[in-house]
Amino acid sequence: MSYVDGYVLAVSKKNKAAYIKLAKESALVFKDHGALSVVENWGDDVPEGKLTSFPLAVKCAEDEQVVFSWITWPSKEARDAGNKAAMEDPRFENYDPKNMPFDGKRLIYGGFTTIAEA
Repeated sequence: MSYVDGYVLAVSKKNKAAYIKLAKESALVFKDHGALSVVENWGDDVPEGKLTSFPLAVKCAEDEQVVFSWITWPSKEARDAGNKAAMEDPRFENYDPKNMPFDGKRLIYGGFTTIAEA
């Protein structure tokens, strides 16, 4: 079974184009280092909850939108090696964490072992 890195974040609507550019460039790097697929999704039907919700989880402001994304890897081992290689890839050298088109402090992420797939 595959392994998935999943993440949810809030992106300012004015930064949508910059985020899409970053997502496309990053996808190429991850795929070059073993990712099977990279999926980025811009929310358009993400309800605000009272106790839990995607917007609450990332403290989404009124001028922001939730992004829900994942990277699929062949295995956890491939993911660990691929992430390490991607972070050392020269294509990522120009990315300053302080100048990303989103607030990394509100990024939620994790690795998941696939337990069912159809």
